[in-house]
Parts: sequence; structure tokens; C-alpha cells
Amino acid sequence: MPSGRVHNLINIAAYSVLAAAALVLSRQELLTVTPVQALNFTVAYAAGTFLLSPDLDLADGRVDSKRHWGLLGFVWVPYGKLFRHRGLSHSWVIGPLTRLAYLALLLTLVVGVLRYAAPGLTLPTIPQPISMKFVLPLVLGYFLSQWLHLIADGIRPDHGFRQGARKLRLQRHRPRSGRSRSRRA
Repeated sequence: MPSGRVHNLINIAAYSVLAAAALVLSRQELLTVTPVQALNFTVAYAAGTFLLSPDLDLADGRVDSKRHWGLLGFVWVPYGKLFRHRGLSHSWVIGPLTRLAYLALLLTLVVGVLRYAAPGLTLPTIPQPISMKFVLPLVLGYFLSQWLHLIADGIRPDHGFRQGARKLRLQRHRPRSGRSRSRRA
């Protein structure tokens, strides 16, 4: 399996190819990308590559993504304890969502503490409504960065389903304890 640095290089190379392709397609007027969409895709892709890598399930050790958080890297240690390496956190849809949910939980806790400690403090809000043209590049950038990591690890999109099916097959074929082996008795 590739190291964290190799994963980062793979993602950087893929981003370079995507950016060049988008530039060529937009110059030929086959694709329209606004500067805000390009920025959203880039920010989400970079966050997924450097800050929210699937390898955060190893956060109790030395992981590039945890190191990129600097002094805040410690906040990912509980995440690493919650998920075993290459388990659910390395699935194609649920895995990236677990990291976003964990991050949302951390932000909610920080906002709650800030509101309690400084009730008069004005916190930024999310403008409503949010358009799909704004959100879609964020989602695409984040998930693509995650999926490239999983592809490099050799994890197929049906990873979680295959593991679950294998466990079910093993449970069906295991003899149950406490039952007699013979029905004649």
C-alpha cells in the first residue's frame, strides 16, 4: 500500500491532469466552470487529500493527514480509535461521510463552547439558500480525492458489501454451540 506521501503525490498528479483537461475543455467551450466553482472544487479536493484522508483511521500513530492539522492533530485520535484501519472508514461513500460527520461534531462542540463562554460573540452563519452550483464542486472535489486514495489502496467500490457478505457466509456455515449434533437423540 502506498505511503501517505505517495497518496498525496497521486492526488496532486490527478488534480493537475483534471485542471489541464478542464482548461482545454473550457477553452473549446465544451465545459463552463466559474472561478467560484473552480475554487470550491480545489479547496474540497485539497482538504480531502491533505486534511481528511481515509488514513485518519490510523490517527493514534504518525499519519500525514493528522500532522497537517498541526497542533489540532490530536482531535483525530478518537476517530482513529473508533474505526479500524481499512474498515468502514475506507468505504467509498460511508467512509468520507464519517470524516465529515466527525468534523461537524467537533465544530458543533466548539460553537457550543463559544456560545456558552461568550454569549454576545457573533459567529459566522451559512448563507441561505445554497445553490447546487456552489455545493456540487465541493462534493465532487472531496469525494474524488477520497476515491483516488481508495483506488491506490486497491479498495474496490464494493469493499464494504464484500466484507459484509463474507461475514454472513461464515456465520451461516459455522456450527452453533449448545446444539446437539445429532437429531436422533
